[in-house]
Amino acid sequence: MKNHLLLSAAAGALLIVAAPAFAADTIADTAPIATNEAPAETSVVDAIIVIGQGQSRQVQTLNNEAIGLQAAGTSALKAIDKLPGVTFQSADAFGAYEWSTRISIRGFNQNQLGFTLDGVPLGDMSYGNHNGLHISRAIANENIGRVELAQGAGALGTASTSNLGGTLQFFSRDPQETLGGQIDLTAGSDSMHRAFGRFETGAIKALGGLRGYVSIADQKSDKWKGGSEQRQRQYDAKLVMPLGERGDLSGFYHRSERREQDYQDLSFSLINRLGRNWDNVQPNWALAVAAARAYQTGTALPAPYNTVDDAYYAGAGVRDDDLYGAKLNLDITDHVTLDATAYQHKNEGQGLWYTPYVASPGFGTAGSTAAPLSIRTTEYDIDRGGLTAGLTVDIGAHRLRGGFWHEVNNFNQARRFYAETVAAPSRDSLGFQENPFFTQWEYAFETKTTTGHIEDEWTISDAFKVNFGFKAIKVENNVKTVVGNPLAGMIESKDNFLPQVGFVYKATPDFEVFGGYTENMGAYVSAATSGPFASQNQARVDYIAQTLEPESSKTFELGARYRTERFQGVAAAYHVTFDNRLLAVAQGSSIQGNAPVLSNVGSVETKGVEPVVNTPKNIFKGEIAFDQAGFFAKLGVSYTGERYYTYENIGGLAPSTTVADLALGYRFEGEGWTKGTQVQLNVTNLTDEDYISTIGSGGFVNSDPTGTAQTVLTAPPRQVYLSIKKSF
Repeated sequence: MKNHLLLSAAAGALLIVAAPAFAADTIADTAPIATNEAPAETSVVDAIIVIGQGQSRQVQTLNNEAIGLQAAGTSALKAIDKLPGVTFQSADAFGAYEWSTRISIRGFNQNQLGFTLDGVPLGDMSYGNHNGLHISRAIANENIGRVELAQGAGALGTASTSNLGGTLQFFSRDPQETLGGQIDLTAGSDSMHRAFGRFETGAIKALGGLRGYVSIADQKSDKWKGGSEQRQRQYDAKLVMPLGERGDLSGFYHRSERREQDYQDLSFSLINRLGRNWDNVQPNWALAVAAARAYQTGTALPAPYNTVDDAYYAGAGVRDDDLYGAKLNLDITDHVTLDATAYQHKNEGQGLWYTPYVASPGFGTAGSTAAPLSIRTTEYDIDRGGLTAGLTVDIGAHRLRGGFWHEVNNFNQARRFYAETVAAPSRDSLGFQENPFFTQWEYAFETKTTTGHIEDEWTISDAFKVNFGFKAIKVENNVKTVVGNPLAGMIESKDNFLPQVGFVYKATPDFEVFGGYTENMGAYVSAATSGPFASQNQARVDYIAQTLEPESSKTFELGARYRTERFQGVAAAYHVTFDNRLLAVAQGSSIQGNAPVLSNVGSVETKGVEPVVNTPKNIFKGEIAFDQAGFFAKLGVSYTGERYYTYENIGGLAPSTTVADLALGYRFEGEGWTKGTQVQLNVTNLTDEDYISTIGSGGFVNSDPTGTAQTVLTAPPRQVYLSIKKSF
């Protein structure tokens, strides 16, 4: 029998109570963690969350059981929402709809965190990411083995230049040693259906023990409100070749084909006037055309419009990604270990809106079939490649580690417009658009990133060890104009000494104290829609390059861990100074594409009022789980306090909410055709709460006393999904 109780709060406490473990697989896929510290010790507590015993930072690891208890297709980001200090929101039940996903950790937002998959950098995982991709496109959630969250500061070797406030490292499941596979089928609310299949070769003796897997996931679901659907197909493959007793060489390939129909950004006034279920008007083409015609001709808008931004016909995000590479882990000697990863990532993407602000060519002329609206896209093309490498040397009481990361990223971004016909839509809103009638701007960015680090972990005694080291970062952002306002030149983000020191003291076999200090820097973004180039003005870019400094943070952390056979817990206190904070204030509605105003507001700590948006003052997480005789159940409850989307805390306050999710099922045991079969039911938003999920979807603003900023999204109602899983 297994059961556990999990409680967490924003102050940084994590408690897990559990009965004695009967299984040895506390953490699935316990391969060495690629950090500059020793891997966290495996707890004897049979828990789906394991605290980072032996580390000088606050670290929690979620295994694949925690991810598997979510509804099929749910992003691994949603699984970590149960951890202390973490706030995650999305406008879909799966936490995978990229326009809406927002994660905040200790007051730092998503674009100020670091993300990797098997050591490969994923960038900041923001929408329209210029140097990576979202984890929900990088790998199917069924293939994730574990997730490691470092809340205060990631390891020095983490391949990220955005990790001001912590890191999330995702690790894929390795191929298994035996021939087999897995088939999962899921169906549920809003005509959702998902099929996942994974084939395992097992170790092939004739090929030196080579083993691998290939998998495919296909998911489709109607939107929970409005028209059209969201769908994705994901292909994953991994090969592992043992290199004797010394290590292994692995190769990986991930391909994603994502097609997402958007939900309309709402405002508080829109919700009050038209309700939480208000959305874009698709498939009502006639209404969208009437609203656009009224705007173009200056006549009265059709009901129920008050402004032309109340709703558009549709919006969508289309993305194709290919991520591939190879990884080497090698024990050169008994005391020297080498690890290296080479990778390549290519992306083609478009984010589109049907805009009433720009009519199709010919509208208004006699006999023209042109619509009074057009399709506006922001187009993304990424071609990046890089190499990470690290060398670890054990010399008695000292464990020395050094390494580097180098990446060259070519990112092209453009704003284009495509014609539509007045009688009916002539284009697929979930397809890549071709043959534009106008390119407003197009820029080519080249970003060169180089980081290096060195660290010593010194075991002074059996009870006390310290670690100290530093990393250096240099990022060069170059821009060239293809179409639009002339931009040229380079902005550099550089710091040659970012120290990290820490300690761990084991006071008793069950109790340890840890602490540390870390400095980090966030590099400038190479994009025409965010960061210093978003102004698309050479004088402003030059001013930023010559005057402003990149964002930086200083984090102090002190905590304690306690672990017995029936209990594990951690509590941590932290203090963060956030310097050179850059605020990007949205101007007008998102569809208008106005450049945001970028301002350096100095240090958050030294301000009388801290303008930290999307950060609740209080959060509380609780979970009760049961597992006995094949039956299992989990009830999770999350309280999120009030959150602002205004920097000055004037208006824009999303109310607090409490949301519960339920999972229950049965695992068939014994032999026969039912062996390896599991039936699982998931209910999200169990009590059908009506609440604001995402804030800041249309950007953050200084103030919004009238509640008219269209920058919030409502959460989906209660959703139910049934999965049948079979492994063989």
